[in-house]
Amino acid sequence: MSQLSDDLPGSTKTEYWYNTSTGEVEEGQQSAVTKLWGPYATYEEAANAMKTAQARNEQWEEENKRWTEG
Repeated sequence: MSQLSDDLPGSTKTEYWYNTSTGEVEEGQQSAVTKLWGPYATYEEAANAMKTAQARNEQWEEENKRWTEG
């Protein structure tokens, strides 16, 4: 008997979402998508979503500064 892959439609793979309004992680989409970032594969990825976004923004700003200042 074969098992279904987590990537197939109808799978029961758990997804985690970061709620930008509450700062909390949701298991499964519980809130309006306009308040969510994700989905993330793990709770930890979702919990660090804001920190990851801030680090990327800082990196992009530095790259943009170097680009515009030549």
